[in-house]
Amino acid sequence: MFFHEEAEAVHSSYFPVLETMFTPSEIEELFSLVNEPASPGLGSGSQGSNREVRSMHERKLRRMQSNRESARRSRWRKKRHLENLTNQLNRLRTENQEYKNRLFLTMHQNLLLSVQNERLRSESVTLMARLSDLYQNLGTMMISQ
Repeated sequence: MFFHEEAEAVHSSYFPVLETMFTPSEIEELFSLVNEPASPGLGSGSQGSNREVRSMHERKLRRMQSNRESARRSRWRKKRHLENLTNQLNRLRTENQEYKNRLFLTMHQNLLLSVQNERLRSESVTLMARLSDLYQNLGTMMISQ
């Protein structure tokens, strides 16, 4: 009965369940297997059979523990992958914002240069008209002399 009392203590306590990664029902099943009395009078044949059952159960428990560890590693890898993707996303967002800022600056400079270019074209037209007037005046002066 010692194991049964211990099973209830383990079942009612949450900490060992987290530590061993067994669920309360799995712990209860384990202790029930340990508590089962050996069948008297069946001889050495039943002991061998009992060992096989325990061996198969131990393999099952090892496999379950191995699967838990594998799942834990998988969750850890998934978490690291998600962190890497989040870091990459933040880096790309920052880079994208820098490109947007550069584009805005380039567009602003383009606008300023377009305004300046338009002003220079207008000034060029005015100067060409003045030069044309000067040539006409010069031509008139040469004819009148």
